[in-house]
Amino acid sequence: MHPSLTLLAAVFGALTGLLVPRAAYRLAVEPEEPWRSTCPAGHPIPGVANGWLGRARCTAVSAAGDAPAPDCRRYAAAVVVAPVVCMLACAALAAAAGPRPELAVWLLLTPFATVLAVVDASVHRLPDVLTLPLAGAAVVLLGAAAFADGHGGSWTGAVWGALALAGAYFVLFLIHPEGMGFGDVKLALLVGAALGWYGWVVLFLGAFAGIALGAAYGLGLMLLRRADRKSGMPLGPFMLIGALLGLLLGAAGASA
Repeated sequence: MHPSLTLLAAVFGALTGLLVPRAAYRLAVEPEEPWRSTCPAGHPIPGVANGWLGRARCTAVSAAGDAPAPDCRRYAAAVVVAPVVCMLACAALAAAAGPRPELAVWLLLTPFATVLAVVDASVHRLPDVLTLPLAGAAVVLLGAAAFADGHGGSWTGAVWGALALAGAYFVLFLIHPEGMGFGDVKLALLVGAALGWYGWVVLFLGAFAGIALGAAYGLGLMLLRRADRKSGMPLGPFMLIGALLGLLLGAAGASA
């Protein structure tokens, strides 16, 4: 255990988690629709980086200019949940990995992965603007981590893991395209790279955990009669939860 490092990682997760809801709100649109640029009441979203960075709070005022616009102070999903999720995930990763160079990669990827999970849960879509760049960033950053002393994984394992898991998901997509979106195949590149860093066993366990959690969720919905076999459901959040569980297992094993 590394209490100071874990605390710093938790603070990082909480702060970056505050930025997740706005980005997820803007990306949570149907295919062919432009990214949102206004709040639900139609006010432009201000902020740095063309409005992508900032909290999901509208600062518009009424026409009189003396009071906040009604029903518009907060918007987007997971305003409270996202910072807590990021904080807990980052703290757990820091506690498991310790001061290994790959920890920086996991911490940097966590808020973006949370955005993907929120978007997929909202509109059953994983936007290419995040999935493919994140997969490439993971491979590049893990390559840099492989050159640092004390790393606990393998860069070639990450590359092969990305290709193997994406290939497996692509086969599943071809077999049953109604049950899996192509966005899941692209997300598998990121998940496979992260899990493959710690080896084939971690890759298998993390990938299996994601599928099992998604299947359990779908079964639960059917038992509650809130869905049937033809109902669509987001797999991305469960893939990412499985990846987190696999990383915790792999990081703890590398630190043992």
